[in-house]
Order: sequence, then structure tokens, then C-alpha cells
Amino acid sequence: MRTKDRTGLAIILSLVALVFFDAMGLIIKYLADNYSAAQLTSYRNMFGLIPAVIALGSSQAWRNTGKRLRLRQWRLAFLRGAIVTFAQLSFYMSLGLMDFASASTITYASALFTTALAIPILGERVGWVRWSAVLIGFVGVIMVVQPGGAGFTVYALLPLVAAAFYALVGVTARLFDDDVPSPLINLYSSITGTIGATLIAYFWGGFAPIVSVFDLAWIILMGTFGGTAVLFLVVSYRMTEQSNLAPFSYFGIPLAFIFGWLFFDEAPWATLFPGAILIAAGGLLIVWRERATYKKNPIDLI
Repeated sequence: MRTKDRTGLAIILSLVALVFFDAMGLIIKYLADNYSAAQLTSYRNMFGLIPAVIALGSSQAWRNTGKRLRLRQWRLAFLRGAIVTFAQLSFYMSLGLMDFASASTITYASALFTTALAIPILGERVGWVRWSAVLIGFVGVIMVVQPGGAGFTVYALLPLVAAAFYALVGVTARLFDDDVPSPLINLYSSITGTIGATLIAYFWGGFAPIVSVFDLAWIILMGTFGGTAVLFLVVSYRMTEQSNLAPFSYFGIPLAFIFGWLFFDEAPWATLFPGAILIAAGGLLIVWRERATYKKNPIDLI
């Protein structure tokens, strides 16, 4: 139980995490011409282990459990790590094949998948408000992806696949025992992601040699940005309820557009809007409904 709710600071940390995630994505897009998505996924998780260990070491909940590293649900933890790996792989592939803003925006459909997956996995009851939100969001996804349009490519489905995997990651996190510290789950995911992505990269064309010290610096920075972003999110979630932070995550959509325009001269107005607005609207409606439900009956969301 949280001893002090520091919502303002938590919001700031979550917004900084968004910037770090986008910075990681920009580096991945920059490196995508010389290194495969599997190789970059491996590097991302490898260098992201450092912030994951820091997060675990600073966790009071973990210290209260006697600093145990073994999980009763270790199979679930490793399965979740494998899902994270495929989510990253799909998203990183899309960054190398699509404009930055569109690939990033489509992944925000994860909130819609989360609602749908919560029914068979968690046994949740989903009413007409949340189903309406899912419908609104997926109309937005269709408008961004533009299936059947002249500019449509199958690559546009990659961030949608990533969104589904990221949603599965979020839903399965709620299957763990209540006393399991989140940083320990994250550490298991990072270790599994590192091993899994390394094996995929090895059997999928191998590892391309790092061509310069500058590329090595970018790779290290990529992993550091991604791992630190996760660390900041973990800290922010410990300061306040997740429902207080979820609406601010959608600042990532205009942020991704600005970054794509500044660094890659991409400005996909025609394909991104108004679909991006509907994706955000659907996600925010889900957040609002879940928050209202939580206030009425918290057990429904456990």
C-alpha cells in the first residue's frame, strides 16, 4: 500500500519516460538500415538490464520479501518475457519500415486490445461503454493503417501486432501474486528478452558487426533510454494510481509526430489524422470508465 500519493511528480516522471521511449525509438529507426530488428531488440534488453537491476535494488517491496529472486510463478514470468520480446521485435521492425509517428501511434491501440483480452484471461465483465471505446479506437486504427488504400503496405500491421503483444504483457502482469514486486517481474522480462532476442538474431541472419564507435554509443544509449524509461514508469506507478497516469500517456502521439518531423522530416498529416485522435479518444474513454468502475467496486479491477 502506498504511504504517500505524489501524483504531480508521478505525472512528470511518466512524461519524461515518454520522451525516453521516443528517443529510444528514434535511435532504432536511425540504426535500422545497418542492424536487424532482432539484433536491436537484443541490444535494447541487454543494456536495459542495468536500469532493471537498479529498479529492483531500490524496491522496498523486494527488500521486505527478503530480497528473494525466485518466483513461484516463474513460468509465467518467462512467458511474459517472451511476449515482450515479440512485441519489441514487431515494433522495432515497423520503425525501420514506416514513418516514426504512424508506427508509434498505432501501438497506442494496446489499450483497446487490453480491454478485449481481459475478458478471456482475467474474466472481466466489459460493458457497452468500454466496447464502444474499443470500436471508436479501432475505427481510428483503420483510418491510420488505411487497408485497401493506395499507400497501404503489410508493414502497417506490424505496430498493430506489437500493440496486441504489449496488451498481452499488461494483462498477464495482473496474474501474478499480489506480493510479487513489479521490478522483479520486470527483471525476469529483461533477462528473457535478452536471451530470446539474441537467439532470434543468431538464427535470423546473425549479428552484423558494429561499424563504428558512434554506432556503439547509439546502441548503448538506446538500451539506456529504454531501460530508464521503464524504471521511471515503475517509480511513477508506485507514487499514484495507474489511472491517474494513463491519460497523460497519449501525449506520446503528438510528441512522436514532432520528433518524426524534426529528425526525419516526416509529417504524415493525411494518414495520421483524424485517426490518431480517435485512437486516443477510445483509450481515454476506457481509462475514464475503468476509473469510475474502480471507485464503485475496486474488486472488479483486481
